[in-house]
Amino acid sequence: MSDTQYEVIVFGASSFVGQIICEYLSSYRGEEPPLRWAMAGRNERKLQETRDALSGDKPELLIADSSDEVSLRAMAAKTQVVLSTVGPYALYGEALVKVCAETGTDYCDLTGEVHWIRAMIDRYQTTASQSGARLVHCCGFDSIPSDLGVLFTQTHFRERYGHPSEDIRMRVKAAKGGLSGGTFASLLNVMKEASEDPALRKQMADPYLLCPGAGFHGRQRNPGLAELDVISGRWMSPFIMAAINTRVVQRSHYLLGKAYGDHFRYEETMLTGTGLAGRLRASAIGGGLAAFMLGAAIKPGRWLLEKLLPAPGEGPSPEAQQKGFFDMRFYALSGNGETLQCKVTGDRDPGYGATAKMISQAALCLARDVNESQCAGGSWTPASSMGVTLMQRLEQHAGMQFAVVEE
Repeated sequence: MSDTQYEVIVFGASSFVGQIICEYLSSYRGEEPPLRWAMAGRNERKLQETRDALSGDKPELLIADSSDEVSLRAMAAKTQVVLSTVGPYALYGEALVKVCAETGTDYCDLTGEVHWIRAMIDRYQTTASQSGARLVHCCGFDSIPSDLGVLFTQTHFRERYGHPSEDIRMRVKAAKGGLSGGTFASLLNVMKEASEDPALRKQMADPYLLCPGAGFHGRQRNPGLAELDVISGRWMSPFIMAAINTRVVQRSHYLLGKAYGDHFRYEETMLTGTGLAGRLRASAIGGGLAAFMLGAAIKPGRWLLEKLLPAPGEGPSPEAQQKGFFDMRFYALSGNGETLQCKVTGDRDPGYGATAKMISQAALCLARDVNESQCAGGSWTPASSMGVTLMQRLEQHAGMQFAVVEE
Protein backbone atom coordinates (compact mmCIF):
# COMPACT_ATOMS: atom_id res chain seq x y z
CA MET A 1 0.00 0.00 0.00
CA SER A 2 1.14 3.53 -0.75
CA ASP A 3 1.52 6.02 2.09
CA THR A 4 -0.64 8.57 0.26
CA GLN A 5 -3.72 9.84 2.06
CA TYR A 6 -6.08 8.25 -0.48
CA GLU A 7 -6.02 5.30 -2.83
CA VAL A 8 -8.48 6.86 -5.30
CA ILE A 9 -9.80 10.37 -5.89
CA VAL A 10 -12.82 10.76 -8.17
CA PHE A 11 -12.26 14.00 -10.10
CA GLY A 12 -15.49 15.37 -11.57
CA ALA A 13 -17.48 13.69 -8.82
CA SER A 14 -20.59 15.82 -9.35
CA SER A 15 -20.87 15.04 -13.09
CA PHE A 16 -23.63 12.69 -14.22
CA VAL A 17 -21.39 9.61 -14.37
CA GLY A 18 -19.30 10.89 -11.44
CA GLN A 19 -22.34 10.70 -9.18
CA ILE A 20 -22.96 7.08 -10.21
CA ILE A 21 -19.31 6.20 -9.56
CA CYS A 22 -19.41 7.83 -6.13
CA GLU A 23 -22.60 5.97 -5.18
CA TYR A 24 -20.94 2.69 -6.19
CA LEU A 25 -17.78 3.43 -4.19
CA SER A 26 -19.68 4.71 -1.16
CA SER A 27 -21.39 1.34 -0.75
CA TYR A 28 -18.49 -0.84 -1.93
CA ARG A 29 -17.71 -3.63 0.52
CA GLY A 30 -16.03 -6.05 -1.84
CA GLU A 31 -12.66 -6.35 -0.09
CA GLU A 32 -10.50 -5.38 2.84
CA PRO A 33 -9.12 -3.04 3.96
CA PRO A 34 -11.84 -0.44 3.33
CA LEU A 35 -11.19 1.86 0.42
CA ARG A 36 -9.55 5.20 1.16
CA TRP A 37 -11.06 7.63 -1.32
CA ALA A 38 -12.22 11.20 -1.82
CA MET A 39 -14.39 13.28 -4.14
CA ALA A 40 -12.99 16.24 -6.06
CA GLY A 41 -14.21 18.97 -8.38
CA ARG A 42 -14.33 22.72 -8.82
CA ASN A 43 -17.78 23.44 -7.34
CA GLU A 44 -17.98 22.88 -3.59
CA ARG A 45 -21.76 23.23 -3.46
CA LYS A 46 -22.32 20.56 -6.12
CA LEU A 47 -19.79 18.28 -4.45
CA GLN A 48 -21.57 18.68 -1.13
CA GLU A 49 -24.95 17.90 -2.71
CA THR A 50 -23.50 14.79 -4.37
CA ARG A 51 -21.97 13.61 -1.10
CA ASP A 52 -25.18 14.25 0.86
CA ALA A 53 -27.11 12.06 -1.60
CA LEU A 54 -24.81 9.04 -1.17
CA SER A 55 -26.40 6.03 0.52
CA GLY A 56 -23.11 4.77 1.99
CA ASP A 57 -19.85 6.29 3.21
CA LYS A 58 -19.43 10.08 2.99
CA PRO A 59 -15.87 10.73 1.79
CA GLU A 60 -13.87 13.92 2.14
CA LEU A 61 -14.17 16.67 -0.46
CA LEU A 62 -11.33 18.36 -2.33
CA ILE A 63 -11.51 21.44 -4.54
CA ALA A 64 -9.58 21.26 -7.81
CA ASP A 65 -10.12 22.87 -11.21
CA SER A 66 -9.13 21.39 -14.57
CA SER A 67 -7.70 24.79 -15.60
CA ASP A 68 -5.62 25.25 -12.42
CA GLU A 69 -2.46 23.16 -12.36
CA VAL A 70 -1.63 24.19 -8.79
CA SER A 71 -4.88 22.71 -7.47
CA LEU A 72 -4.49 19.61 -9.64
CA ARG A 73 -0.96 19.07 -8.36
CA ALA A 74 -2.12 19.38 -4.75
CA MET A 75 -4.84 16.82 -5.43
CA ALA A 76 -2.52 14.38 -7.20
CA ALA A 77 -0.06 14.50 -4.30
CA LYS A 78 -2.71 13.03 -1.99
CA THR A 79 -3.60 9.88 -3.93
CA GLN A 80 -2.33 6.82 -5.73
CA VAL A 81 -4.88 7.06 -8.54
CA VAL A 82 -6.94 9.89 -10.01
CA LEU A 83 -10.15 8.71 -11.67
CA SER A 84 -11.29 11.46 -14.05
CA THR A 85 -14.76 11.99 -15.51
CA VAL A 86 -14.14 15.57 -16.66
CA GLY A 87 -14.83 15.79 -20.38
CA PRO A 88 -14.82 16.56 -23.19
CA TYR A 89 -11.26 15.58 -22.42
CA ALA A 90 -9.89 17.40 -25.46
CA LEU A 91 -11.17 20.61 -23.84
CA TYR A 92 -10.60 19.94 -20.14
CA GLY A 93 -8.37 16.90 -19.73
CA GLU A 94 -4.77 17.68 -20.64
CA ALA A 95 -3.65 19.58 -17.53
CA LEU A 96 -4.54 16.65 -15.28
CA VAL A 97 -2.74 14.14 -17.50
CA LYS A 98 0.32 16.42 -17.47
CA VAL A 99 0.26 16.73 -13.67
CA CYS A 100 -0.17 12.98 -13.14
CA ALA A 101 2.63 12.20 -15.59
CA GLU A 102 4.96 14.63 -13.83
CA THR A 103 4.13 13.55 -10.27
CA GLY A 104 4.06 9.77 -10.84
CA THR A 105 0.35 9.54 -9.99
CA ASP A 106 -1.65 6.81 -11.70
CA TYR A 107 -4.58 7.98 -13.81
CA CYS A 108 -7.64 6.49 -15.51
CA ASP A 109 -10.50 8.07 -17.45
CA LEU A 110 -13.58 7.50 -19.61
CA THR A 111 -12.49 9.27 -22.77
CA GLY A 112 -13.41 8.02 -26.20
CA GLU A 113 -11.58 10.85 -27.98
CA VAL A 114 -8.87 8.92 -29.81
CA HIS A 115 -7.20 11.98 -31.36
CA TRP A 116 -6.75 13.41 -27.85
CA ILE A 117 -5.35 10.12 -26.56
CA ARG A 118 -2.78 10.17 -29.35
CA ALA A 119 -1.80 13.72 -28.40
CA MET A 120 -1.37 12.63 -24.76
CA ILE A 121 0.83 9.71 -25.84
CA ASP A 122 3.00 12.01 -27.94
CA ARG A 123 3.35 14.63 -25.20
CA TYR A 124 3.56 12.65 -21.95
CA GLN A 125 4.69 9.07 -22.66
CA THR A 126 8.33 9.84 -21.88
CA THR A 127 7.48 11.87 -18.77
CA ALA A 128 5.20 9.14 -17.39
CA SER A 129 7.80 6.46 -18.13
CA GLN A 130 10.34 8.40 -16.08
CA SER A 131 8.01 9.21 -13.17
CA GLY A 132 6.30 5.79 -13.00
CA ALA A 133 2.78 7.14 -13.64
CA ARG A 134 0.48 4.63 -15.36
CA LEU A 135 -1.93 6.54 -17.62
CA VAL A 136 -4.85 4.34 -18.66
CA HIS A 137 -7.50 5.80 -20.95
CA CYS A 138 -10.86 4.31 -22.05
CA CYS A 139 -11.79 2.53 -18.81
CA GLY A 140 -15.57 2.40 -19.37
CA PHE A 141 -17.85 0.69 -21.86
CA ASP A 142 -15.46 2.12 -24.38
CA SER A 143 -13.24 0.21 -24.31
CA ILE A 144 -12.98 -2.35 -21.48
CA PRO A 145 -15.41 -4.99 -22.82
CA SER A 146 -13.84 -4.88 -26.29
CA ASP A 147 -10.24 -4.70 -25.09
CA LEU A 148 -10.52 -7.43 -22.46
CA GLY A 149 -12.90 -9.44 -24.65
CA VAL A 150 -10.25 -9.72 -27.36
CA LEU A 151 -7.59 -10.61 -24.77
CA PHE A 152 -9.86 -13.33 -23.32
CA THR A 153 -10.70 -14.69 -26.78
CA GLN A 154 -7.06 -14.75 -27.89
CA THR A 155 -6.03 -16.55 -24.70
CA HIS A 156 -8.54 -19.35 -25.28
CA PHE A 157 -7.93 -19.51 -29.04
CA ARG A 158 -4.20 -19.94 -28.41
CA GLU A 159 -4.85 -22.63 -25.78
CA ARG A 160 -7.07 -24.52 -28.22
CA TYR A 161 -5.10 -24.14 -31.45
CA GLY A 162 -1.55 -23.20 -30.43
CA HIS A 163 -1.48 -19.80 -32.13
CA PRO A 164 -3.42 -16.51 -32.01
CA SER A 165 -6.35 -15.64 -34.23
CA GLU A 166 -5.46 -12.96 -36.75
CA ASP A 167 -9.12 -12.16 -37.44
CA ILE A 168 -11.56 -11.33 -34.62
CA ARG A 169 -14.98 -9.85 -35.26
CA MET A 170 -17.01 -8.45 -32.39
CA ARG A 171 -20.78 -8.36 -32.73
CA VAL A 172 -23.04 -6.59 -30.24
CA LYS A 173 -25.74 -9.26 -29.94
CA ALA A 174 -27.96 -7.27 -27.58
CA ALA A 175 -27.74 -4.14 -25.44
CA LYS A 176 -30.06 -1.79 -23.62
CA GLY A 177 -29.03 1.64 -22.39
CA GLY A 178 -28.86 5.36 -23.09
CA LEU A 179 -26.36 8.16 -23.59
CA SER A 180 -25.88 11.17 -21.32
CA GLY A 181 -25.51 14.79 -22.30
CA GLY A 182 -21.81 14.62 -21.47
CA THR A 183 -21.26 11.81 -23.95
CA PHE A 184 -23.06 13.71 -26.69
CA ALA A 185 -21.02 16.83 -25.87
CA SER A 186 -17.80 14.85 -26.35
CA LEU A 187 -19.02 13.39 -29.66
CA LEU A 188 -20.03 16.80 -30.97
CA ASN A 189 -16.70 18.32 -29.94
CA VAL A 190 -14.78 15.60 -31.76
CA MET A 191 -16.83 16.19 -34.92
CA LYS A 192 -16.36 19.95 -34.60
CA GLU A 193 -12.56 19.61 -34.36
CA ALA A 194 -12.44 17.15 -37.26
CA SER A 195 -14.62 19.35 -39.47
CA GLU A 196 -12.23 22.28 -38.97
CA ASP A 197 -8.98 20.35 -39.53
CA PRO A 198 -8.42 18.19 -42.65
CA ALA A 199 -5.20 16.77 -41.19
CA LEU A 200 -7.10 15.66 -38.08
CA ARG A 201 -9.78 13.97 -40.23
CA LYS A 202 -7.06 11.99 -41.98
CA GLN A 203 -5.42 11.12 -38.68
CA MET A 204 -8.69 9.87 -37.18
CA ALA A 205 -9.25 7.58 -40.17
CA ASP A 206 -6.01 5.72 -39.36
CA PRO A 207 -6.84 2.37 -37.66
CA TYR A 208 -3.37 2.43 -36.07
CA LEU A 209 -3.62 5.98 -34.74
CA LEU A 210 -2.72 4.86 -31.21
CA CYS A 211 0.27 2.75 -32.30
CA PRO A 212 3.00 5.31 -33.11
CA GLY A 213 6.15 3.58 -34.27
CA ALA A 214 4.56 0.13 -34.50
CA GLY A 215 4.98 -0.17 -38.25
CA PHE A 216 1.48 -1.60 -38.79
CA HIS A 217 0.29 -1.27 -42.39
CA GLY A 218 -2.33 -4.00 -42.82
CA ARG A 219 -5.77 -2.89 -43.99
CA GLN A 220 -8.66 -3.04 -41.56
CA ARG A 221 -12.18 -3.65 -42.84
CA ASN A 222 -14.91 -1.04 -42.30
CA PRO A 223 -18.33 -2.72 -42.55
CA GLY A 224 -21.08 -0.96 -44.52
CA LEU A 225 -24.29 0.61 -43.25
CA ALA A 226 -26.28 -2.65 -43.59
CA GLU A 227 -24.71 -6.04 -44.30
CA LEU A 228 -25.56 -9.71 -43.86
CA ASP A 229 -23.04 -11.20 -41.44
CA VAL A 230 -21.79 -14.50 -42.86
CA ILE A 231 -20.65 -15.68 -39.41
CA SER A 232 -23.81 -15.23 -37.37
CA GLY A 233 -26.32 -15.32 -40.22
CA ARG A 234 -27.85 -12.04 -38.98
CA TRP A 235 -28.00 -8.59 -40.47
CA MET A 236 -25.65 -6.02 -38.97
CA SER A 237 -25.07 -2.29 -38.88
CA PRO A 238 -22.15 -0.11 -37.71
CA PHE A 239 -21.45 0.12 -33.97
CA ILE A 240 -21.07 3.72 -32.82
CA MET A 241 -18.14 2.89 -30.53
CA ALA A 242 -16.18 0.92 -33.16
CA ALA A 243 -13.97 3.85 -34.19
CA ILE A 244 -12.76 4.05 -30.59
CA ASN A 245 -12.63 0.40 -29.58
CA THR A 246 -10.84 -0.89 -32.67
CA ARG A 247 -7.99 1.55 -32.16
CA VAL A 248 -7.67 0.71 -28.46
CA VAL A 249 -7.56 -3.01 -29.25
CA GLN A 250 -4.84 -2.41 -31.85
CA ARG A 251 -2.82 -0.42 -29.29
CA SER A 252 -3.13 -3.32 -26.82
CA HIS A 253 -1.93 -5.67 -29.56
CA TYR A 254 1.10 -3.42 -30.06
CA LEU A 255 1.88 -2.96 -26.36
CA LEU A 256 1.59 -6.71 -25.74
CA GLY A 257 4.39 -7.31 -28.23
CA LYS A 258 2.17 -7.92 -31.28
CA ALA A 259 0.75 -10.91 -29.44
CA TYR A 260 -2.23 -11.21 -31.79
CA GLY A 261 -0.14 -11.95 -34.89
CA ASP A 262 1.58 -9.96 -37.62
CA HIS A 263 -1.60 -9.42 -39.64
CA PHE A 264 -4.21 -9.04 -36.91
CA ARG A 265 -7.57 -7.63 -38.02
CA TYR A 266 -10.40 -6.51 -35.76
CA GLU A 267 -13.84 -5.08 -36.49
CA GLU A 268 -17.05 -4.30 -34.58
CA THR A 269 -20.71 -4.16 -35.62
CA MET A 270 -24.20 -4.48 -34.13
CA LEU A 271 -26.48 -7.42 -34.97
CA THR A 272 -30.02 -6.41 -35.89
CA GLY A 273 -31.75 -9.75 -36.53
CA THR A 274 -32.63 -12.08 -39.39
CA GLY A 275 -34.79 -11.77 -42.49
CA LEU A 276 -36.43 -8.64 -43.78
CA ALA A 277 -37.00 -7.21 -40.29
CA GLY A 278 -33.31 -7.52 -39.47
CA ARG A 279 -32.36 -5.92 -42.75
CA LEU A 280 -34.72 -2.99 -42.20
CA ARG A 281 -33.39 -2.44 -38.66
CA ALA A 282 -29.81 -2.52 -39.95
CA SER A 283 -30.66 0.04 -42.65
CA ALA A 284 -32.45 2.28 -40.15
CA ILE A 285 -29.61 2.18 -37.61
CA GLY A 286 -26.93 2.62 -40.26
CA GLY A 287 -28.81 5.48 -41.89
CA GLY A 288 -29.49 7.15 -38.56
CA LEU A 289 -25.83 6.96 -37.57
CA ALA A 290 -24.75 8.38 -40.93
CA ALA A 291 -27.24 11.24 -40.55
CA PHE A 292 -26.00 12.00 -37.03
CA MET A 293 -22.36 12.09 -38.17
CA LEU A 294 -23.23 14.29 -41.14
CA GLY A 295 -25.23 16.66 -38.95
CA ALA A 296 -22.47 16.83 -36.35
CA ALA A 297 -19.90 17.66 -39.03
CA ILE A 298 -21.52 21.00 -39.98
CA LYS A 299 -22.12 24.02 -37.75
CA PRO A 300 -25.92 24.33 -38.28
CA GLY A 301 -26.31 20.59 -37.65
CA ARG A 302 -24.33 20.77 -34.41
CA TRP A 303 -26.47 23.71 -33.27
CA LEU A 304 -29.64 21.74 -33.93
CA LEU A 305 -28.29 18.59 -32.24
CA GLU A 306 -27.31 20.60 -29.17
CA LYS A 307 -30.92 21.78 -28.90
CA LEU A 308 -32.40 18.30 -29.35
CA LEU A 309 -29.97 16.10 -27.40
CA PRO A 310 -29.67 15.82 -23.59
CA ALA A 311 -27.58 18.57 -22.00
CA PRO A 312 -24.45 17.80 -19.94
CA GLY A 313 -25.59 16.56 -16.54
CA GLU A 314 -28.59 14.72 -17.99
CA GLY A 315 -28.85 11.01 -18.69
CA PRO A 316 -30.69 7.73 -18.06
CA SER A 317 -32.74 7.45 -14.87
CA PRO A 318 -31.61 5.12 -12.06
CA GLU A 319 -34.43 2.74 -13.03
CA ALA A 320 -33.27 2.69 -16.67
CA GLN A 321 -29.69 2.07 -15.57
CA GLN A 322 -30.80 -0.91 -13.48
CA LYS A 323 -32.66 -2.44 -16.44
CA GLY A 324 -29.75 -2.04 -18.85
CA PHE A 325 -27.41 -4.80 -20.02
CA PHE A 326 -25.06 -5.80 -22.85
CA ASP A 327 -24.09 -9.03 -24.63
CA MET A 328 -21.06 -8.89 -26.93
CA ARG A 329 -19.89 -11.83 -29.05
CA PHE A 330 -16.32 -12.33 -30.26
CA TYR A 331 -15.82 -14.58 -33.29
CA ALA A 332 -12.19 -15.64 -33.73
CA LEU A 333 -11.14 -17.10 -37.09
CA SER A 334 -8.04 -18.42 -38.81
CA GLY A 335 -7.07 -19.18 -42.38
CA ASN A 336 -7.16 -22.89 -41.54
CA GLY A 337 -10.87 -22.87 -40.75
CA GLU A 338 -10.35 -22.81 -36.97
CA THR A 339 -13.03 -20.91 -35.07
CA LEU A 340 -13.93 -19.92 -31.54
CA GLN A 341 -16.78 -17.87 -30.12
CA CYS A 342 -16.57 -16.04 -26.79
CA LYS A 343 -18.87 -13.59 -25.08
CA VAL A 344 -18.66 -10.68 -22.67
CA THR A 345 -21.85 -9.76 -20.81
CA GLY A 346 -22.72 -7.19 -18.19
CA ASP A 347 -25.63 -5.96 -16.15
CA ARG A 348 -26.75 -2.33 -15.85
CA ASP A 349 -26.86 0.38 -18.48
CA PRO A 350 -23.62 -0.07 -20.50
CA GLY A 351 -22.58 3.57 -20.64
CA TYR A 352 -23.37 4.50 -17.03
CA GLY A 353 -24.36 1.83 -14.50
CA ALA A 354 -21.87 -0.68 -15.94
CA THR A 355 -19.27 1.94 -16.85
CA ALA A 356 -19.23 3.27 -13.27
CA LYS A 357 -18.33 -0.18 -11.98
CA MET A 358 -15.73 -0.76 -14.71
CA ILE A 359 -13.72 2.40 -14.10
CA SER A 360 -14.02 2.02 -10.31
CA GLN A 361 -12.55 -1.47 -10.49
CA ALA A 362 -9.86 -0.27 -12.90
CA ALA A 363 -8.83 2.39 -10.38
CA LEU A 364 -8.81 -0.18 -7.57
CA CYS A 365 -6.79 -2.56 -9.72
CA LEU A 366 -4.13 0.10 -10.31
CA ALA A 367 -4.09 1.05 -6.64
CA ARG A 368 -4.07 -2.43 -5.10
CA ASP A 369 -3.13 -5.15 -7.55
CA VAL A 370 -0.67 -4.07 -10.25
CA ASN A 371 2.72 -2.89 -9.05
CA GLU A 372 5.44 -1.14 -11.02
CA SER A 373 7.26 -4.39 -11.81
CA GLN A 374 4.12 -5.69 -13.53
CA CYS A 375 3.28 -2.43 -15.29
CA ALA A 376 5.78 0.41 -15.52
CA GLY A 377 5.05 4.06 -16.10
CA GLY A 378 3.64 5.12 -19.44
CA SER A 379 0.46 5.32 -21.49
CA TRP A 380 -1.45 2.04 -21.44
CA THR A 381 -4.72 0.36 -22.34
CA PRO A 382 -6.83 -1.68 -19.90
CA ALA A 383 -5.75 -5.02 -21.43
CA SER A 384 -2.04 -4.18 -21.62
CA SER A 385 -1.80 -2.73 -18.10
CA MET A 386 -4.18 -4.83 -15.99
CA GLY A 387 -5.34 -7.68 -18.21
CA VAL A 388 -6.52 -10.83 -16.48
CA THR A 389 -6.32 -9.22 -13.03
CA LEU A 390 -8.88 -6.59 -14.03
CA MET A 391 -10.98 -9.25 -15.73
CA GLN A 392 -11.21 -11.16 -12.45
CA ARG A 393 -12.18 -8.01 -10.56
CA LEU A 394 -14.95 -7.26 -13.05
CA GLU A 395 -16.36 -10.75 -12.68
CA GLN A 396 -16.22 -10.64 -8.88
CA HIS A 397 -17.40 -7.08 -8.27
CA ALA A 398 -18.90 -5.52 -11.42
CA GLY A 399 -21.53 -7.90 -12.78
CA MET A 400 -19.54 -8.88 -15.87
CA GLN A 401 -18.84 -12.34 -17.28
CA PHE A 402 -16.26 -13.59 -19.77
CA ALA A 403 -17.02 -17.00 -21.27
CA VAL A 404 -16.31 -19.36 -24.16
CA VAL A 405 -19.47 -20.22 -26.12
CA GLU A 406 -19.54 -23.93 -26.85
CA GLU A 407 -21.42 -24.56 -30.08
